[in-house]
Amino acid sequence: MNITDKDIKLIKSKGLTVDKVFSQIETFKNEIPFVALRSAATHDNGISVFSEHYQSELARLYDSRLANLHTIKFVPASGAATRMFKDLFRFLDSYDYKKESLNSYTNHEKADAIRLFLIGLEKFPFYDLVMKKVKDAYPKFESLSEGRQLYIFIDMMLKEKGLNFGSYPKGLLPFHDYTDSIATSFEEHLFEAAGYNTNENGDSELHFTISKEHLKDFKGEFERIKKKVEEKTKTNFIISYSFQKSETDTIAVDEDNEPFRSGDGTLLFRPGGHGALIENLDDLDADIVYIKNIDNVVVRKYQDEVSSYKKVLAGKLIEIQDEVFRILNAIDLKNPTEAELKDIKKFLVQQLNVRLPIDFDKFSEKYKLQFLRESLNRPIRICGMVINEGEPGGGPFWIKNENGRLILQIIETPQINLKDPRQSDILNSATHFNPVDLVCGVRDYKGNKFNLLHFVDPEAGFITRKTMNGKTLKALELPGLWNGAMSNWISVFVEVPLTTFNPVKTVNDLLKSAHQVKLFS
Repeated sequence: MNITDKDIKLIKSKGLTVDKVFSQIETFKNEIPFVALRSAATHDNGISVFSEHYQSELARLYDSRLANLHTIKFVPASGAATRMFKDLFRFLDSYDYKKESLNSYTNHEKADAIRLFLIGLEKFPFYDLVMKKVKDAYPKFESLSEGRQLYIFIDMMLKEKGLNFGSYPKGLLPFHDYTDSIATSFEEHLFEAAGYNTNENGDSELHFTISKEHLKDFKGEFERIKKKVEEKTKTNFIISYSFQKSETDTIAVDEDNEPFRSGDGTLLFRPGGHGALIENLDDLDADIVYIKNIDNVVVRKYQDEVSSYKKVLAGKLIEIQDEVFRILNAIDLKNPTEAELKDIKKFLVQQLNVRLPIDFDKFSEKYKLQFLRESLNRPIRICGMVINEGEPGGGPFWIKNENGRLILQIIETPQINLKDPRQSDILNSATHFNPVDLVCGVRDYKGNKFNLLHFVDPEAGFITRKTMNGKTLKALELPGLWNGAMSNWISVFVEVPLTTFNPVKTVNDLLKSAHQVKLFS
């Protein structure tokens, strides 16, 4: 790498070092090994299903402890809505209403997404907002062809001259159309949090990770809705924000693993993916942290059900913490008896999904206790899992780690060697999907906050290929927030109902019943 003074200045401005950049380039050269899947986690092997009675017990346990807990809801919300509208952007780029009818275009382009968008047009929460803009700009709109009308509508909705939704953060887009107002997903997260994340003083704390350029917009949205939401929920919301740290950016390289440079010769750095947010999460000071993506919300009819399952997951976290902390405190006081050691081993295997070394019973007492302490004194996460219905994304699997032991992890598709038939078969056998529904315990048994950066698996990132100005580049994704960044946490997977998982990945997802208020009014 030929490094210049200008390069060094840029590297230092990001809080990085030249050695760190060289290390990232070596990662590209050496590549990141695929994970070694051993089996999918299932009901019989790693995913718990709770009875209604047990769910009620866990929810009551959480409610009984909440007064003495500091809880925060953590919402990654930096994503722009561009990908949500990719089919609509493609339509604007490829459709010429002067040359062909809309029907002809959708047929030869097999544009099912455009057909569905047109069919559901009046049901979208932004329909009236866009139409007002359209009719102001095009007084004779009603006399235009169907194709031109749709083109104008989408253009006005997405482009800067209109509502500019194509450049919005997803959290500030209209999501749900109520009788008296239109709600963004940001607003819905507040309503939802009031159901399970409110302390005895009526305070509910939420933390959003956002892009720096959108801070003013998010603050403005909160001020706009604050009085209404707080009155309806009888809750005082405490909102904080943070940005992905520039020192978590990663250098991009070309196909020859040489640093990729922009047209003016500047080194290209890219955000390191949601795995970089482990630093933001680590900055929070709380007993319990809920994690949920910005686009996974529902209309308020369903929020009681969502809240009840959050309490179940949090109750399970407390139940497990109680036992983990009891064991660790007991070990500090005296060495466990054989009978006690047998119970601890059973708890590790059956409740925490820890697989003991084959020769564990041959360990000396010193190393047995060391293994138990290391296995138990970790952050704990309870992860909701939903039945797999073909959604793209990660899932729960048993993998073999660098020590040859089986561990339970959330794995993303890019981490898997799809060219290996065995690995591909295991992926396709997955029964459950990761909806990003986590409840995290981030304090140790002495009440100290864990340093979460100590529990990251740096080898669990992945390399992706992108294009820029017609050139291919390789980008380095840091270990994902709920993947490699939490690789060395205690992980417990619990089945939750599909009603708790309603992400808006494409604009047409807003037509689903979980996002349609009027179907239930």
